[in-house]
Amino acid sequence: MAERRARQGPGGSAGGTSPVETVAAFLGRASWRRAVLVRRCLAGVLVAVAAVLALSPGGDSTTEVVVAARDLAPGSVVAAADLTLATWPAELVPAGAVGVAAAEGRVLAGALRAGEPLTDLRLAGATLAAAATGLPDAAAVPVRLADPDVAALLTPGVRVDVVAAAPEGGEPAVLADSAVVLTVLEPGGTPAGSSARGRSALVALPRDLATRVAAASLSDQVAVTLR
Repeated sequence: MAERRARQGPGGSAGGTSPVETVAAFLGRASWRRAVLVRRCLAGVLVAVAAVLALSPGGDSTTEVVVAARDLAPGSVVAAADLTLATWPAELVPAGAVGVAAAEGRVLAGALRAGEPLTDLRLAGATLAAAATGLPDAAAVPVRLADPDVAALLTPGVRVDVVAAAPEGGEPAVLADSAVVLTVLEPGGTPAGSSARGRSALVALPRDLATRVAAASLSDQVAVTLR
């Protein structure tokens, strides 16, 4: 009995290791195993995410977009030299992007910065007229202004009434009400075929009224009143 007690350590355990030390060593080994397991799980997750990103369609897809080659002023007629091609990520290409052929010879309804993509809503036409008025049958028509100073008061989105000049002894006739101004055209910046003298306003109207205003504008200058 004395010999057996002599082999026991100070803490009363055989081999000089106390129960507390034994438990601590076990927990240390368990913590190490858990850490290794967590690292392996994280590595597996990262590998799976990388595989999904690599196989996802369109992740690196690009396309060519028509953009302005230089700053363009509103009301200017687009020429092929004003445009260039740029490579964009496919998911960033705006809706309604147009090609060079569709843009050449069209009138810009708003300013365009160099490098900015060209869309159908930047060009005067039926698409922009429909968006401005909320009417699917809307059309854009240039109106020659009897008073060029009025042009300074007109900005895109302003609603105006288009009024024909009164004949001698008669009353002015309202050709169209609540027309939406798309842009103001400088002399020489109007679409081909128009006979504008001085500044004109490009307005959006229902198609039947647009025809009436266009016919009146060919023979006489008209006035606009802000609503």
